[in-house]
Amino acid sequence: MKLLTDVYTSTEILTESTQDGAKRLYISGPFLMHSKENRNGRIYSKKGMDAAVKKYVEEYVNTNRALGEMNHPPGRLQVDPERACIMTTELQPDGNYYYGKAKVLSTPLGKVLEALINDGVRVGVSSRGVGSVTKKNGKTMVGDDFMLSCAADVVQTLS
Repeated sequence: MKLLTDVYTSTEILTESTQDGAKRLYISGPFLMHSKENRNGRIYSKKGMDAAVKKYVEEYVNTNRALGEMNHPPGRLQVDPERACIMTTELQPDGNYYYGKAKVLSTPLGKVLEALINDGVRVGVSSRGVGSVTKKNGKTMVGDDFMLSCAADVVQTLS
């Protein structure tokens, strides 16, 4: 099994009002993809990605534990809550993509992220998981054993 990280940069920033009139920032857009080659040159099967997302939603999103960090930690699969800056609140399939929505948290790194966004820095999201990989016709294929450990870490966009 190999640690896999994949970047998705077509995100948008949403501002929503809370019941007390405060503003809350969210990041939304495509968080994951299957059946097409992604920016990292990997192709995930629909079957493997559907199973991984279903389990992740049940165990993390639905229980308010779907945290994401600022950048990927080197070589670490699990999310460190002390480095959390977002929490994924939605993850829905649509064609080859899984569109997500993540709340910017009031943690120290969430406040850093909020300041960056407010100052115009473009951010994207990048998933983190583990799975087997094989080569097929020169393409890197991720096995159906793929397990998602983080649907979205925040990354600076490259384009």
